[in-house]
Amino acid sequence: MTDDSVPIRSICVYCGSRPGRDPSHMAAGRELGKNIAESGLRLVYGGGTKGIMGAVASGVLSHGGQVTGIIPEFLVDMEATRHSLGQLDELIITPDMHTRKHTMFERADAFVALPGGIGTLEEIVEIMTWGQLGRHEKPMVFANINGFWNPMMELIRHMTEEGFVHTAHRVQPMVVDQIADIIPAIRKHAAETVGSRGGEEAVIAKL
Repeated sequence: MTDDSVPIRSICVYCGSRPGRDPSHMAAGRELGKNIAESGLRLVYGGGTKGIMGAVASGVLSHGGQVTGIIPEFLVDMEATRHSLGQLDELIITPDMHTRKHTMFERADAFVALPGGIGTLEEIVEIMTWGQLGRHEKPMVFANINGFWNPMMELIRHMTEEGFVHTAHRVQPMVVDQIADIIPAIRKHAAETVGSRGGEEAVIAKL
């Protein structure tokens, strides 16, 4: 279980609603789900029951863990099946994407980006943006399965070198290659971080 001195109770996972071409991505999703459950943490995710999203949720549920799915109404039949959604411990259906992302932020103590597409990228970048603006200090992790996120890391370095990433010390997501190392890295980061973990709700609501 989580050490009381380290306030990590839930992990938000961003990832693809498709399986992708590399089988290791689905395997990584299932393994991360298993690790979240065995660590006594709750999964917060986008509610999809297909692709890598489904693999993570299945990994948690099959090992006795708890899952909160947050999905906008218009995506229910695109990224999930209503039968599978009924198996989640908690399901929150939002009116739109903005509410979905805001709710995921509020419910999570840390964020992990597994391989995914434009939606996955947009979600983790928004969390990084809020971090850069000083709105939170929650751990952020790129699960760099088979180097999937290497191009993203190179782009961030390039933007920093070109002077476009201000307060760069606030935009330092962890890059972790092995799934087994993700939760220990998050807990270590949380233990070392001093400051508000919840952000300022009034400001976040306006972003």
